Amino acid sequence: MSAMAAAIEQKLKAAFDPPSLIVRDVSANHAGHAGARPGGQTHFEVEIIAAAFNGLSRVAAHRAVMAELGDEFAGTLHALNIKARGVG
Repeated sequence: MSAMAAAIEQKLKAAFDPPSLIVRDVSANHAGHAGARPGGQTHFEVEIIAAAFNGLSRVAAHRAVMAELGDEFAGTLHALNIKARGVG
């Protein structure tokens, strides 16, 4: 797991206590695209299920995730594909 993936995972676990969280580094798929860097760690996918998202719109859930990752976006994180939903 890359350092950025570990940081994303740690922050989202601390913020949302999700029963399910998957973080994928898909930077290699974006080589040569805007925001890509030679070392990668720029493009990620997150799938998260957490009670904190119950009753939230998709936009509100995405905003909550993005708010937790401000430091990462200020660094090398360029793009994040988010699939967030509440607990069943």
